[in-house]
Amino acid sequence: MHEYSMTSQIVESVLKEARRHDAKIVLQVRLILGNLTFLNPEQVTFWYRLITKGTIMEKSRLSIQRKEGTVRCQRCEYEGNFSYEDDPLYHIPIPTLLCPRCGNIVEVVNGKECIVKCVKMVV
Repeated sequence: MHEYSMTSQIVESVLKEARRHDAKIVLQVRLILGNLTFLNPEQVTFWYRLITKGTIMEKSRLSIQRKEGTVRCQRCEYEGNFSYEDDPLYHIPIPTLLCPRCGNIVEVVNGKECIVKCVKMVV
């Protein structure tokens, strides 16, 4: 349901902006989704289609660009990609990410973005 609530907020924001511009129809919405949002692009697309039915966004094209996550380690100054084990036993809202070089807990630099990059509409 994480995807449903986020997609609802995205659609609501786009519709609000469309009303602000007196748009007749929304043609395209481009999103940037960071890997660390843990949003599944297929699920976002599924909910987008359902939520936009009967609105000026119904026939719009949704495109999703993924953004890789980047972490930084304070101990060894590593900055780069990361990996984590996706085990259902350890599912928590925000996983602990460890440095691949020294094993220290890292801070997230990129990958938590959920951005409406572009909206094309007819006004």
